[in-house]
Amino acid sequence: MDVSMTLWVLTILGLGALIGADFLIGRKPHDVSVKEAGIWTVVWIVLAGLFGLGLFVFGNGQAAGEFFAGYITEKSLSVDNLFVFVLIMAKFAVPSHLQQRVLLVGVLIALVLRAVFIAAGAAIIASFSWVFYLFGAFLIYTAWKLIQEARSDEEEDEVPENRVLKTVQKKFGVADRYHGTKLFIRENGKRVLTPLMVVMIAIGTTDVLFALDSIPAIFGLTQDPYIVFTANAFALMGLRQLYFLIGGLLKKLVHLSYGLSVILGFIGVKLVLHALHESGVHVPEISIPFSLAVIGGVLVITTVTSLIASRKQEQRAAAEAPAASEDAPKDSVEA
Repeated sequence: MDVSMTLWVLTILGLGALIGADFLIGRKPHDVSVKEAGIWTVVWIVLAGLFGLGLFVFGNGQAAGEFFAGYITEKSLSVDNLFVFVLIMAKFAVPSHLQQRVLLVGVLIALVLRAVFIAAGAAIIASFSWVFYLFGAFLIYTAWKLIQEARSDEEEDEVPENRVLKTVQKKFGVADRYHGTKLFIRENGKRVLTPLMVVMIAIGTTDVLFALDSIPAIFGLTQDPYIVFTANAFALMGLRQLYFLIGGLLKKLVHLSYGLSVILGFIGVKLVLHALHESGVHVPEISIPFSLAVIGGVLVITTVTSLIASRKQEQRAAAEAPAASEDAPKDSVEA
């Protein structure tokens, strides 16, 4: 898709206006209700849908298909990010009424850093076609690691190491408590960070770790930097509302890692096939409509099986609870 500099500028200004409006709406710290989160989640999804429709009308069907495939992939991968966001919020004991501000600024930081990743990825792909082999192998490896982690019974309860965050904390120092929405305060004559600023940096920079697999994944669906950037932008901008909407449901998505591993593995194979085709090897290439069908199908199946498995776990726990309570008095009497 041929994108002019004018369209790039207009798109960035439009996204900036949406982010600004989102910031103004949530400028007053408050606890976000499920209703509010649900409404704004739908708004962001509709905006993404309208953007994709615009690509279809003013661009072409392939560009629209690539955008929707990329958007759905990035959105599904971003759900996995929410698990870590929950851990970060808990680790820093972020007050509930400040969490939306943390996510808004953190996601904005993530969007800027991802733009840098996308620009670098596009430049590398344009110069070295063999990088598709590297991206494909990396995604297949990541898919395998996800399956291994999902099959292990250990729960991830630690925040990934963040060297950037440690460096910032060491250089500037951190206040011992939150000071409303202030990001810096003066303490003993020295300007220090507030915990709010620290957690914002943690959210934004930690997301870069997830970009290591999500950026190669979307480049496996499209090599158009414009579509890669806009798909990432729309997926990230609705992440804040999604956090509050499904925060309590995350633990019920017990098969999410399996679904994401299938998606990443599928895209990894697609990248390798594309690389072979570019090298002159006669191999079948996977079309965007087929990719979109596979990604959507995997997500639907994963969600359904997760909810069924979670319900069975709850029923089993409920059945075991009365038995445990009946045994307690007997033990006390014997004692």
